[in-house]
Amino acid sequence: MFKKLATGTQLRLLTILLASGLLLSSVRAQSAQGVEKPAVPAGKPAVAAAPSRYRPNRVSKRAGEYYGLVWGVDSLSVKWTESGEVIRFNYRVLDADKAKVLNDKKNEPSLIDPQAGVKLVVPSLEKVGQLRQSATPEAGKVYWMAFSNKGRLVKRGDRVSVEIGKFRADGLVVD
Repeated sequence: MFKKLATGTQLRLLTILLASGLLLSSVRAQSAQGVEKPAVPAGKPAVAAAPSRYRPNRVSKRAGEYYGLVWGVDSLSVKWTESGEVIRFNYRVLDADKAKVLNDKKNEPSLIDPQAGVKLVVPSLEKVGQLRQSATPEAGKVYWMAFSNKGRLVKRGDRVSVEIGKFRADGLVVD
């Protein structure tokens, strides 16, 4: 059959060539399987929902002007924090005299969610007191208060209202 016996080097090259051929064929088979798309169940959309970069207006222009002129605040926002156990309301003071109502300790703040049918309050802790800022407001500073959302009834995307004394902000979206 063979006239000459293969040398050690020739045998090693032949072994490497055969092994690489086997490896290449298995890689091609695996990549062909990866190209196939999985079947889409009936009633499900074929395209996965990509995260949206669209952020709806949190406060309309007219409402923002109203809050600025009447109450001396702007940049109103409501955020879902601490895994949903706390809802944080932020606002920036433009006019300190007009914004005193929001920081007055006598005015009990509440956050109302009509979809969930709940009215959240600012909790008061033994050593800390109420989870809100009540110092005399200064123009240009951002102030906050935290509402207890025990049971996580208020969800992201809900439209809520915040009441503090005579102040009321409607239609704020929970981020």
